[in-house]
Amino acid sequence: MDEELKRFGVSMDAALLERFDRYIRDHGYTNRSEAIRDLIRRALVDEEWAEDRETVGAINIVYDHHVPDLSRKLNDYQHQFEGNVISSMHVHLDHDNCMEVIVAKGKANQIKALADKMTASRGVLHGKLIGSTVGTTFKRNQGEHSHPHTHSHSGEGRHHHHDDDGHSRD
Repeated sequence: MDEELKRFGVSMDAALLERFDRYIRDHGYTNRSEAIRDLIRRALVDEEWAEDRETVGAINIVYDHHVPDLSRKLNDYQHQFEGNVISSMHVHLDHDNCMEVIVAKGKANQIKALADKMTASRGVLHGKLIGSTVGTTFKRNQGEHSHPHTHSHSGEGRHHHHDDDGHSRD
């Protein structure tokens, strides 16, 4: 079933519109409508997080794997939130540094708590939570899909194990 498009008018100050058009060009949008739709979606996702709704997020951390006990601690945090962590990927950046990307699903505050614990750990050089949506906000009818599709969920529901130095093994 096709989604019905609705048209509406937007009035704004000429200087603001000029800045918006520059934003559109700089970010590769083909038209104002696409940019407005994307900004609205972002606002709705932010609202999901602010309201502690069911969400999904990626926790990105870069850390020095030589820091004593850090790899075990990061792994333990994931086990503490085992119902939320649905996948993780470990990357060796160089001799000293590793990157871990942890995908977590659940209430926004649960995912934030996990991200805060991990990024605040001694030896984590950089950490960032990228919040997203499970998509229910954008569906017309909660239980109904408006388009045919297939999903590939590699790693969902799988449990990744880490050896003593935090390196992933299945």
